[in-house]
Amino acid sequence: IEAQVDRTPDAIAVVFEDARSERLCQRQLTYQELDRRSNQLAHYLQTLGVCSEVLVGISLERTTEMLVAILGVLKAGGAYVPVDPAYPQERIAFMLQDAGVSVLLTHTDLLDRIPQIQTQVVCLDRDETAISQQSSDKPANSVTPENLAYVIYTSGSTGTPKGVQVPHRGVVNFLTTMQAEPGIVTGDVLLAVTTLSFDIAVLELLLPLTVGATTVLISPQVAMDGEALLKKIESCNCSLMQATPATWRILLAAGWQGSPQLKLLSGGEALAPNLARELAQRVQSVWNMYGPTETTVWSTCDRIDDEIATKPSIGKPIANTQIYILDAERQPVPIGIPGEMYIGGAGVVRGYLNRPELTAERFIHDPFASNQNARMYRTGDLARFLPSGKIEYLQRIDNQVKVRGFRIELGEIEATIALEPQVREVVVMVREDIPDEKTLVGYVVLVNGADADRQIPQLRQLLKGKLPDYMVPSLLINLDLMPLTPNGKVDRQALPKPDGTRQLTNEYVPARNEIEHQIADIWAQVMNLDRVGIYDNFFELGGYSLLAIQVIARLRQTLQIEIDLSSLFELPTVADLANRLENLRWAAQGRQMTQSDLTEYVEGEL
Repeated sequence: IEAQVDRTPDAIAVVFEDARSERLCQRQLTYQELDRRSNQLAHYLQTLGVCSEVLVGISLERTTEMLVAILGVLKAGGAYVPVDPAYPQERIAFMLQDAGVSVLLTHTDLLDRIPQIQTQVVCLDRDETAISQQSSDKPANSVTPENLAYVIYTSGSTGTPKGVQVPHRGVVNFLTTMQAEPGIVTGDVLLAVTTLSFDIAVLELLLPLTVGATTVLISPQVAMDGEALLKKIESCNCSLMQATPATWRILLAAGWQGSPQLKLLSGGEALAPNLARELAQRVQSVWNMYGPTETTVWSTCDRIDDEIATKPSIGKPIANTQIYILDAERQPVPIGIPGEMYIGGAGVVRGYLNRPELTAERFIHDPFASNQNARMYRTGDLARFLPSGKIEYLQRIDNQVKVRGFRIELGEIEATIALEPQVREVVVMVREDIPDEKTLVGYVVLVNGADADRQIPQLRQLLKGKLPDYMVPSLLINLDLMPLTPNGKVDRQALPKPDGTRQLTNEYVPARNEIEHQIADIWAQVMNLDRVGIYDNFFELGGYSLLAIQVIARLRQTLQIEIDLSSLFELPTVADLANRLENLRWAAQGRQMTQSDLTEYVEGEL
C-alpha cells in the first residue's frame, strides 16, 4: 500500500458519503492524505506500546476514520481486532478481555456502548490534536510475515465466540491473488458494504489500496436498504462489489436492473442457481467465492458462466492454496465422490486465540505437503471434485450454519439460552420453509411452561442483550417436551414448523383505519402470519433485518411515501409506525398534524 501511495499520491483512496450521518468527518482522502494520517496514528500508537503481536481494538463507525485506524494499527506493527459497536456490551466485554486488547480506538459518541475495562482508550476525535502532532513519516516496525495482522471473532460452539489469528503472510497472499483473479486495476471503484467484523471486509478495504483503486464506504443503514443501495451503486458508478447472496436478493427485490460495468463477487453462503442466473444477466461478470475465516477470507473462486443452469461450483483454489477432499480415514476420495474438505497452503492461519485444544482439533498436520511443518484446516464442509477439476460445495457436516452470510455455531446460541434459569431444554435450528429464506428458530422447554406467554417475550429480550442481532432466533417456540429419536436424541426432523399463528401474548387489537390495515396486512404477508394486531412488535413477531427491508419496500410502493428503514427499528408496532407515516403524509401536504387531527385519526375518522 505504501508503494502505491508513492505511485498515485493524488488519487482518491477512500470516499464516505452518508447524508444521514450526524457527525462530521472528512468525506474523502487521497492516497497521500490517508498515508499521512495513518502514519501519524501509527507513531502515536507506538508511544502507547503498540508493536508486533500487540492487539488493538477498533470500534468505529464506517467512515474514512475506520480505514485510517486499520492502517495505523498495521503500520505501528500491531494487529487489529474489529469490535462492532452495535454488539451487546456483554459480548464486547468478552472480546476485549479475551483478546487482551492493549489499546481501543473509538470515538467519543460511541463511548457509552463500550463496557468499563482495563485498557487504554483512544478517541480519534478527542485525541486528534495529540495524534496530528506526530510525525507523518513512515514508522519503523519489526513485523514479519508470521506476525499477526488481525484477530477476528467468529461464533463458537461452546457458547462463547472464538478469535481467529490471521498473520500477514496469508493476507498478502490473498490480496496478491485477488489482484489477478477476479481482478482489480487502477481506476476501479469498489463499493464496500460489509461490516469490519466480517472478514470479507479485508478485500473491500485493503485490496483497492494495493492497485490505486478507490473504496467507497457506505453506512450499514444504506447497505441494508435495497433502494438506497441501488441508488448508491448507480451514483458512484462502481465497477466492483462484493456481497452475500442475501444482499444481492435485496437489490433485486428493490428493482435493480443491473450495472453492465460491474464485476460482482458473491460469497459467505451458497449461491443458488436461480440467483446466479438473474445476476449474470445484469452485470459484466459474476464470481462465486468460498473460504472460511481460518484460511484467510477466500480460498477458492469461480467465474460463473455456462454452469449457471446447474448448481454453481466454488471453482479452484487460489494461488499457494491446496484443497483436499478426504474420507473418514483422511485419504483422498475419487472424483465425483463426496468427502470432507481440508484446506492447506499460505492462507492457513495460526489458530484460535487462547484455545489450544480447539486449534489442535481443527488445524492438523498436512501429510500431502512437502514442508513437514505444514498444517491443513478441517473445514467441516462436505464437497466433491468435478471432472473439470472444480469443486462443488454440498453441505455442512457439523452443526455450523450460515444465515445472511454470517457464520453461526448453533451451539453458541443454545448455550446462551440454556444459561437462563427458566429454560429446561433448548434446541436451535435453521429453517427454510420459504425457499431461499433462512430463519433461526429456537425451541424451548420451560421450567414452568404454564407461564410461557410471559416468559417467551422476556427470554427474547434477554437474548438481545447477549447476542448480536443476526444470532437472535427470529422465533422462539415453547414445547411441552422435545421430540426424541428411538436412541433418546432430539429428533430435529420432528420439531414443529412455525404455523403462522401469532408469537406474542398481547391481546389482539385490530387495525382502526386504512393505514393501519395496510401496514398490518403487509407484515402478515411478509412474515406469513394469520393476522397482526396494532400493538404487536415487528421483531417479537419474528421479524429481522431482511424482512424489515421487504416491509419498507412494500410500504413505499403501497403508500407512495418515502420512509427510511430506520423508522421500523425505531417504531416497531403497527400503531406507532402508522402514526409516523400519517405525519409524513401531512408534511408532504405542507401541514403539521395537530393533537385534534391525531385524536380523529386514532379514532378512525380520517
